[in-house]
Amino acid sequence: MDKCGCDDYASPIDADIARKDRESYHSSGPDVTTQQLLDMIEAEMDDGVTVLDVGGGIGVIDQELLRRGAVSAVLVEASSAYLDAAREEIKDADMTDRVAIVEGDFVRRADDIDAADIVTLDRVICCYPDAEGLVAASASRAKRLYGIVLPRDRWYVSLWMRLENVFKRLRRDPYRAFAHSNTKIDAQLAASGLNVRAETSGRWWRVVLYERVTVPRGSTT
Repeated sequence: MDKCGCDDYASPIDADIARKDRESYHSSGPDVTTQQLLDMIEAEMDDGVTVLDVGGGIGVIDQELLRRGAVSAVLVEASSAYLDAAREEIKDADMTDRVAIVEGDFVRRADDIDAADIVTLDRVICCYPDAEGLVAASASRAKRLYGIVLPRDRWYVSLWMRLENVFKRLRRDPYRAFAHSNTKIDAQLAASGLNVRAETSGRWWRVVLYERVTVPRGSTT
């Protein structure tokens, strides 16, 4: 089921990238960091939970968590190429009755999206200019678990992103990457009632699972 909208989002994803992501998933499974996040979630989740996958791409997290006991998922995505691929993935996996697709910018759509037991943002925060708004909107919809993959707070990560943005600007590509502060994100999530439950870090990426300890004021739950 689709809910469509048109948002002015500069996505770096085209049909070729979406196709390669599908081929990689079918041949090798989830990416390393995605698998780490899935393993953290699986260790804490119960059967029958609901999932909200923000910036869900081709729907890897949705498919994997549904196979691991989740009952339903909502995939929110702003890239038209990823949306087309996700629809095909979900159809091929015979999960069309269990996955709802919301097209567009999650922050703009958030008021119309229900809370879920598990909320995920896999390499999404680094693609969005307003990290505070994105984290606030998504965290308020996490009933129990909140999982993210984001760039680490390291000088070489920030340098790499600045160079990438220069290259994009020279090519007149509107997409920009953002190295948002991990410390600020942790503090914002703690203030919203989500504490770190598990985490791991590589050279570039940090994978974190938060668990709700208090219900936030104004919660949609």
